[in-house]
Amino acid sequence: MKIAILGTRGIPNHYGGFEQCAEYLALGLLKRGFEVIVYNSHNHPYQEKVWNGVQILHCYDPEHKLGTAGQFIYDLNCILDVRKRNCDIVLQLGYTSSSIWGWLMPKKAVVTTNMDGLEWKRTKYSEKVKKFLKYAESLGVKYSDHLISDSIGIQNYLKETYKADSTYIAYGATLFEKNNVEVLSKYNLQPHNYDMLIARLEPENSIEIILDGVAKANLSRPFLVVGNNDTAYGNYLKNKFSASSQINFIGGIYNIEILNNLRYYSNIYFHGHTVGGTNPSLLEAMASNSLISANDNDFNRYILGNDAIYFKGADDVTKHLLDVEYNNIRFQSMLLENRIKIENIYDWEIIVEQYAKHFADITKRNSN
Repeated sequence: MKIAILGTRGIPNHYGGFEQCAEYLALGLLKRGFEVIVYNSHNHPYQEKVWNGVQILHCYDPEHKLGTAGQFIYDLNCILDVRKRNCDIVLQLGYTSSSIWGWLMPKKAVVTTNMDGLEWKRTKYSEKVKKFLKYAESLGVKYSDHLISDSIGIQNYLKETYKADSTYIAYGATLFEKNNVEVLSKYNLQPHNYDMLIARLEPENSIEIILDGVAKANLSRPFLVVGNNDTAYGNYLKNKFSASSQINFIGGIYNIEILNNLRYYSNIYFHGHTVGGTNPSLLEAMASNSLISANDNDFNRYILGNDAIYFKGADDVTKHLLDVEYNNIRFQSMLLENRIKIENIYDWEIIVEQYAKHFADITKRNSN
């Protein structure tokens, strides 16, 4: 079976969640005998035509010149190219800038789309953009032969809003077991004597709420903010919290071993995401034995249940920072239960197998 994966900037991952997903899926499907194509931006750092056996196709991506508008052109270029490839399945990771071109998808391929989170709910967008994103979401449903939801919440939403069935396949993670304390020396950190968050610096990820709590706690131990901060919102945050010397904006890190070690040795790992389904960084924190303080919402509670502490506002963050210690015995069962969830539900081998089964099911259904 020949699979094309669209909707990301490409692999190996140099950006974020869907790129990480594409990387694991491509390698896992290849191992199971699938032929796999992944589309990469023309200016992706990896410029070879094959990566670990996965075929890489570079398409022109003018995002660096045009901003967001360039994403639409890149997706169009990918769709026009995949029409020539005689694929059995086109897997779209997301729909935001591709769904307006959905009518151009190859007719002989089965198109299945991972519908991501509720993009139109993101607070960073204007009302006009939110209206377009809701429209794009509807087109994603319309032009897909099948849908994938990475959380039960998204699956219920698609059913209620569009009367559309979708296959639930969560995001994945791999248990982190090769911890290396030497990684901390680069950042002048001591084990379990710092707190942190990893996220895109965007309002809906509760960054400002968390940092307000950090500033109010006024502890001497470092607080790491991992994520690209060279943005308007990043600059706003750096300026607002410039007087809080314990808050360290260390930029984006995409080396998974470094990230896992930082999570593993943190005191509290804050997860502030409020929009979306099964968030990749949350699963990776669970897999890294992190003690998690999560924004109190249904998406996070569905994954974590009782195996986390939760915050609603900055005062809760302050309280956690002042009162919670990683080594406290009452939190150890949370860590264990989260690792069991990764092993039994969210392990990448399980997730890839679910995708492989989904592909087999939908091609069989299509042929009938």
